[in-house]
Order: sequence, then structure tokens, then C-alpha cells
Amino acid sequence: MKIIYDRFAAEWYQNEMEGIYTLGGDKKMIRFDPAAGDDFSFDLGMKNNHLGPLIGIMTARKGNGAVTGNGPLFIELQKKLISHGGISFIFTSEGVKDDFIEGFMFLPAQEKWFKITVPYPDLVYNRIPFRKSEQDGKSQRFFQTLKEKNIPFFNPCFIDKYELYSLFKNHSILKQYLPETILAYHEKDLYSFLYKHKNIYLKPAQSAKGKGIYRLKLNEDNEIFLQGVIKTELFPTFQMFWEKWEMELTAKEYLAQEEIESAQFEGKRFDFRILVHAEQDDYEVTGIGIRGSYQQELTTHIPLGGRLLPYLLVQTDEHDDFIQTIAKNAGKVLSGELGFFGEFSIDACVSQSGHYYLFEVNSKPMSFDETEIEERKIERLCSLFFQKANF
Repeated sequence: MKIIYDRFAAEWYQNEMEGIYTLGGDKKMIRFDPAAGDDFSFDLGMKNNHLGPLIGIMTARKGNGAVTGNGPLFIELQKKLISHGGISFIFTSEGVKDDFIEGFMFLPAQEKWFKITVPYPDLVYNRIPFRKSEQDGKSQRFFQTLKEKNIPFFNPCFIDKYELYSLFKNHSILKQYLPETILAYHEKDLYSFLYKHKNIYLKPAQSAKGKGIYRLKLNEDNEIFLQGVIKTELFPTFQMFWEKWEMELTAKEYLAQEEIESAQFEGKRFDFRILVHAEQDDYEVTGIGIRGSYQQELTTHIPLGGRLLPYLLVQTDEHDDFIQTIAKNAGKVLSGELGFFGEFSIDACVSQSGHYYLFEVNSKPMSFDETEIEERKIERLCSLFFQKANF
């Protein structure tokens, strides 16, 4: 059925047939107006006289007030949803009102974003890019309202690295894939950990994209070598290192993780980047990318100097089995403990000795450089939107 938005009245209409038709998670009735124009119109699907689905994509504003987020992703999702009889809009917590939401909708015909007023959606896709925005009072109250209204939403939160480690450490299958990890809170504990492993990584518990990662090495003469993406430092003793770094490590809740010697391709180490989506009551791998070290050995993240490799170059049956195993189990653990996760990515590797490791899970996956993976992601997300919105 065609649905029409009147920008001046900030109201939705339909002009095809009289009757009771609804839109959004609150089942807002759409008025019949045979004279309504069609400047802003969409052909929506219908189930039991309910039109849609109407998908809300939640993002955030920058300090200057501008709406931010993954614009290209939002546009592609809108185009795909429209082709299947749905629509989406983006919004921030500031636009949430008691009975409606003020947001923005992309119109492919005009290739522009327009301000729009909509009912509460059938489903909310959480793409808030900042932890602070997600944790503020407005966002948390909105998530609680969604629960009260029985409106599904995913993903519920950013994932703290140490919380993830603690959850997986108690899982019968996933625990075997975890590198040993501790919180870097106490001088004695960190030194003992470094003395045991000789080479460790320091990672902020709440960070992404490889930001803030350092490698710490204990040399034979007990010197401490600290290596970052840009800078390196040498300390004569561990105590001198701790005196300088204690405040940074504790303030940003760093964790320490044993260094794993990853398998190599063409003389450079590589990691797995795995994209996963919920499918019915299970989890399926959407795509697998390989990230190799290139300009530096600290991290394989592309923005920090890593390089892109096709999975086919290193693919084996053993790799496939490992990836499927961690994808399915990680999804079930996360959704069982933290709330429904419809999408996430995994950073993992195989060591030079052939043991597999799971490093991180990211609830707001970055865009993959592989075009085919991004295309499958759009398809999987839209399919999930329809499933969870009951269309």
C-alpha cells in the first residue's frame, strides 16, 4: 500500500482505501485522505493491516550538533528496504519524544536526507558510534521504553573487552580459544604477567579500531620496551615504566593480553576478520576477511597500516570449522547474557603452532573493504529487520 508523508503537517496518510491501517511499533493509525499528494510516498508491505516494516536506525550527534554515523550504510539499507516494501529513518536520542520521533529519512529519488516525524518504529537498529552517547541517560531511558513497548532492538551495547573475556572464559567451548588476559590495575600483577609471557599487548578495555594498543616486551637485561603504532619507549626497569604509565593504564582500564605469534602469509602475520549475523535462532557467518600486517607489526587494522587479503589465499577446512564454531557460540553467549545481538564482528587468528585464538568481538562492526561482504551484510540485515519486525 502507498503511504504518504506531508512535510508541512508532519503527518502520514494513505489515499488508496478506507479502513484501519497502522504504522510503527505503537500501531499508530494512518489516516485516509483521497486528496493526499505523493511527493513523499512509499509502497509498503502489509501484514494484518499493519504497514511496514518501519525501521529506526539510532545514531548520535557530534559535539557541534551534527548527526554522525555510517552514512553510506544507512543509505544502502534504505534503498534495499524500499525495494522489499519497507522504509527506514535515522535518529538520535535528542529526537525521541513521548509519542513520536523526529529524525531524518533518505529519499533515493532525490538523493537527499529530509527531516521527518515518525511513529516509534517496528524495530531499532543501534548504530550509536560513541560509548558516551550510548551510556547517557536519554539513550538508556529510550532503550527501557522500547522494552516496555515490546519493540525489538539490537545491538544493545558496546562490548567491554574484559567483560567479554570473563563471559567467554566460563564457556565450555569458547574458553579454549582465549589468550590469557588480566586487568592491568596493579604493578605486581602486571609485572608477573609480563615476566611469564615476556611479550604482551596492552589494550584499553573500551576501545575499537586498534586505538590505544601497545606491545610491551621484557628484554633479557630486564629493560622494558614499549611499542605503539607511532612511538616507542625504552625503560631501564619495570618500576620506571609503571611510574610513567600507571595513571594511563588505570584511568582507561587497560587489560594485558599474552602476545600470540600469528601464522604468516608471505612473511607477514595475518588475522581473521569475521562478520556474523543472526539468522532465525542461530548465527551465520556473512563474510571472512584477512588482514595482514604490512607497514608495522603491532596491528593489522587497515587504517593503521594493515593490508587486505582474500580469505581464499589461506582457507582450509580447519579454519572454516573454527570460524563457524566461534561465530555460533559467541552469538548465543552474547545474546543470552547482554541482550539480543543481531550483528557483530570477530577478530581472531591461528598461531604459528596451529592453535586458534579469539581476540575481540565488536558490536558495531566497521565497514569491510570487501565489496561482496558489504553487499551480503545489507541483505542479511534487511532480512533480519523483516524477521524481528514480524513481517
